[in-house]
Amino acid sequence: MTTPNASTLMPCLRYRDARAAIAWLGKAFGFREHAVHADDNDGIEHAELVLGRGMVMLGSVRDNDYGSQVLQPDEASGRNTQSIYVVVADCRAHYERACAAGAEIVLDYEEKDYGGAGYTCRDPEGHLWSFGSYDPWAA
Repeated sequence: MTTPNASTLMPCLRYRDARAAIAWLGKAFGFREHAVHADDNDGIEHAELVLGRGMVMLGSVRDNDYGSQVLQPDEASGRNTQSIYVVVADCRAHYERACAAGAEIVLDYEEKDYGGAGYTCRDPEGHLWSFGSYDPWAA
């Protein structure tokens, strides 16, 4: 049973330094920790970060059955096979926050013809993130 109004889609990411990623994602993007579970190797077994009603789950890179199915961006020449889109209320302010935290901007902030505004950036380990004020649920 799901909680009403809770997201039922949660992107999952792996980071070489998951502890640093959690701190950076909070500083740059405004995520807050919902749950963080350490492993026995000073890494992160599982973490849940929330922003609004959305959540991402992440953990440390591991050599296990799931880990063998996932490449890190630096193993694919910095390319990603997917990205995450996050709706934010004030996209300009979010963009400025991400820039101040050192996010690598790959598609600069722009007002979109179809409504809203958006930008795309990479986090320190190369994962691709898009943020925008366009909310398809409200359209």
